[in-house]
Amino acid sequence: MDTLSAPRTATFRLVAVLALAWNLIGLAMFWMQMNMTPEQLAELTEGQRKVNALMPQWLWWIDGIAVGTGVIASILLIMRKRLSVAFFMISLVAIVVLFSSGMVITDMIQNVGATEALTMPITVTVIAIALLWYARRANAKGWLS
Repeated sequence: MDTLSAPRTATFRLVAVLALAWNLIGLAMFWMQMNMTPEQLAELTEGQRKVNALMPQWLWWIDGIAVGTGVIASILLIMRKRLSVAFFMISLVAIVVLFSSGMVITDMIQNVGATEALTMPITVTVIAIALLWYARRANAKGWLS
């Protein structure tokens, strides 16, 4: 790696570690969602229960792919591997499929309202785009091998 093109180590590490933390939170949320007890489901609002019940099994798999590849991508970024770009891309595609399909299949806006239905999907998508952009930029600058 050319020292002129090397990233500021502290900034690069901070972004990579924050990416991993964000994606681990996503993985934890996925795990909790997949392991909800009947008691926990009963605590949800009626709209949230409807959305949960209408979500097809294949879409839960897409959710798992999105968070799993995000975690792998973040680890690869920490390791300064260009393969992180591909994993961030897979994660982003899975996120788009998850949220767009989920919105339509579960009629999420109708069931839980626009604010609840859109806040997290927009936030997650924007962060996924930013992480992909950062990894692509790092790769273009020769920071990844």
